[in-house]
Amino acid sequence: MKKILALVAAAMMIPTIAHAHITEAQVLEAQAKWSAGIEHISKVFMDKGDYKKAAEEHIDTLYAYDISEVLFKPTLASSDQFRETKEEALSYFVGGIVPEDKGFAIKPWTKVRWGEQQIIVHGGEAIAMGNYFFTPDGSNEETKVEFTFGYMLDKHGKLRINAHHSSLPFTPAE
Repeated sequence: MKKILALVAAAMMIPTIAHAHITEAQVLEAQAKWSAGIEHISKVFMDKGDYKKAAEEHIDTLYAYDISEVLFKPTLASSDQFRETKEEALSYFVGGIVPEDKGFAIKPWTKVRWGEQQIIVHGGEAIAMGNYFFTPDGSNEETKVEFTFGYMLDKHGKLRINAHHSSLPFTPAE
């Protein structure tokens, strides 16, 4: 019985992901991985490679579709504003099952950078809001996009996106 109690006591001392805390540095690292992923999908597309596979890896690595519901409102979605499944997210990034999707990640973009933003970290969750900028191939002009991303930890302690909202800045009617 003492051995069992000792094992239980030892198990209670092991930190779990449920008690882990996200850091701002982890959010910034996740954003850098997201940018690199979009740039990679674009490059694979330009090189006539398997860009769909690259996009699937991007989603599988960074989004929480396999462990949670994900709220995803893509930048250029209008008729079907939300992507509720991994397959719909893939459609947005490379074209597919949603008729309006033309493949955002295969524009192609050569650079994605994050600008001014605010990050709120609360235990095992974080949210970031600000601007990110996309530079298309053969251009020096950036497209400014507003974003809000929500993050959670998976069971391995990796940050995963569970909310993604982005849109073009408001342009008042003339």
